[in-house]
Amino acid sequence: MGFCSPVCKVYRRGKYILLFLISLSVLAWIANLSGETIKDAPVSFATPQALVKGDSLREKLNALTATPNRLITPAPKEECPQESPLLQGALKLSFESSLKLKDVESDNKAVIEGEFEPSDCTARQSVAILIPHRGREKHLLYLLHHLHPFLQRQQLHYAIYIIQQAGDVTFNRAKLLNVGYLEALKDYSWDCFIFHDVDLVPENDHNLYVCDKQPKHLVVGRNATGYKLRYKGYFGGVTAMNKEQFFQVNGFSNNYWGWGGEDDDLRVRVELQKMKIVRPPADIARYTMVFHKRDSGNEINKDRMTLLGRTPLVWRKDGLNSCTYKTMSLERLPLYVNVTVDIGKPLS
Repeated sequence: MGFCSPVCKVYRRGKYILLFLISLSVLAWIANLSGETIKDAPVSFATPQALVKGDSLREKLNALTATPNRLITPAPKEECPQESPLLQGALKLSFESSLKLKDVESDNKAVIEGEFEPSDCTARQSVAILIPHRGREKHLLYLLHHLHPFLQRQQLHYAIYIIQQAGDVTFNRAKLLNVGYLEALKDYSWDCFIFHDVDLVPENDHNLYVCDKQPKHLVVGRNATGYKLRYKGYFGGVTAMNKEQFFQVNGFSNNYWGWGGEDDDLRVRVELQKMKIVRPPADIARYTMVFHKRDSGNEINKDRMTLLGRTPLVWRKDGLNSCTYKTMSLERLPLYVNVTVDIGKPLS
């Protein structure tokens, strides 16, 4: 009993001290609450967080151009006019040896990662420009220098894709274009695809880079042929097909290794689907071909006529649905999306 008495006293005093401290805390809180000035709570209009990995070109563009904390959704832009007021017609092209990539970038600051969209109206078509490429840096520079302002004057929503073939095996233009179509659709549901050689520069911006109800061939003439069609039925150089048209013909054949034949193969596929190739007027669909020697690794395809004869038999199983490749890298550069791919090698 004598031992418990001091312990019990300490215990009781501890409880009183604890109760006293709690009472002080409650009184302080009440005083603070009664004297506090009520403030307007800030309303936060949260904007979606910008995606970092795997987002589309359109999402990136929206993230860059969206105004944060917008209270009122702006009225949608009017559709761009049928004929752009910015068109200038035939222009004299320049190919200065001193031209640098940074100069082209400086002249096209409205282009973001290879993509452009008119600021004052909604483009009538969204267009993917697909350019197969290997070892033609100077030609690519000249084309970008002229093509970006050309497309902007047409008030198009567009993006340029450069499809680079990795390695040194024989060049396969057609398969690279199939790859470009498949890769571009991962970014956006493009209305129209322009299949474009790197050495052809358009001379007249009335040559519209849009798709029609039928597949369109844009190169009626070039300087190297006296501005005449190379031959009846020619469907190469620069062609335009919408998403459904290209899918319907199963794209290009994957089996044309080397120069020649793949564009005629595509024409046969188009004709098999009862489509009709259309062309702009000859005085508008004019191109300058930048001179070059035939590339090493792109020799004339000696099997092209044999392959062409088999097109009606194989088109259903040789094309987009059989296009295999390995993506080595994908870079979103200021002026274009660069896709480097390993497309394999010819079957021996």
